[in-house]
Amino acid sequence: MKRKDYQKKRRKARRKPILKGLIITSLCLLLCVAAYAVHLMQKAESAANEAYESIGRDQSALRDEQVEPLKDNVSILFVGVDDSEVRGKGMDSSLSDALLVATLNNKDKSVSLLSIPRDSLVYIPEVGYKDKITHAHAYGGTIASMDAVEELLDIPIDYYVEMNFHAFIDVVDALGGIEVDVPYERLEKDENDQYTIQLEPGLQELDGRHALALARTRMLDNDIERGKRQQMILEALADKATDVKSLTKYGDVLDAIGKNMKTNMKMDELMSLAAYLKNGMPEIEPLQLAGTDDMSTGTYYWILDESNLADVKDNLQVHLGLKQGSTRLTEGNKEDDDDFAAGHQPE
Repeated sequence: MKRKDYQKKRRKARRKPILKGLIITSLCLLLCVAAYAVHLMQKAESAANEAYESIGRDQSALRDEQVEPLKDNVSILFVGVDDSEVRGKGMDSSLSDALLVATLNNKDKSVSLLSIPRDSLVYIPEVGYKDKITHAHAYGGTIASMDAVEELLDIPIDYYVEMNFHAFIDVVDALGGIEVDVPYERLEKDENDQYTIQLEPGLQELDGRHALALARTRMLDNDIERGKRQQMILEALADKATDVKSLTKYGDVLDAIGKNMKTNMKMDELMSLAAYLKNGMPEIEPLQLAGTDDMSTGTYYWILDESNLADVKDNLQVHLGLKQGSTRLTEGNKEDDDDFAAGHQPE
């Protein structure tokens, strides 16, 4: 055998173990990824089953037929509930601390997110008279809150997601914190209503307890600004959750969700929402309900501005495909929102 042919044969022989090693390593990695995916799916299914809670209806009374998130425009009511032991078992323990409505447009995969001030004076079907919308949950639970929001906005509420403070804290911590621009320095209450949370101004990573304190506070400004902070925090949470670096943390997130969240969305419906994330974070349009302070009865209420409310209702109805028109509020309306928000000081 010629020396040249011999050297060539030796090089090929050396390559074979290397290639074999790469193939085996790749196969092991694929198996590990597959095993982790199966593990996550099992955890996700377990969490979804634990969180699922029917509200006794298949569809909203404002729907002609049941919707499917994979092909229809849908709406979701997010309800934050304070069920801390410190408040006991009275009305306060059942109040909704945060109400946000998300409408999802299946065609362009966009999302509108409306924050409803908790002190808004609205008609509550559960009791048949007007009261603060935060009280609806105390009167009749989640379904009463959904009915009140439908009455207010004249749109169907297809799904709800109800979370307590522990769920929020645990999810943020499971993701390793979220990046938020804190607007001020202030000592705030923790999840047990004790002043133990010191907030500092500036862009920073917040853990679950600090993020919750920032989302809840309304003593420094008003309910409108509070709603904007909640929207900002939800977007920061969504950004962190969709970051590829968070993949290994999904197991802990699922554990937190299963224990502290309730929803009427089944596993397949939850999975179908992933379509909104296939091209990264969807476009989110934040909306606010403008209004004015009212203490004429001795109790504080936020009186909604009818013109602004009509614009917001129109926006959401168009986004859900319930009517034709533009889905964007004008800059003038947004400026009006800021004007109405100025000076609003809750009790």
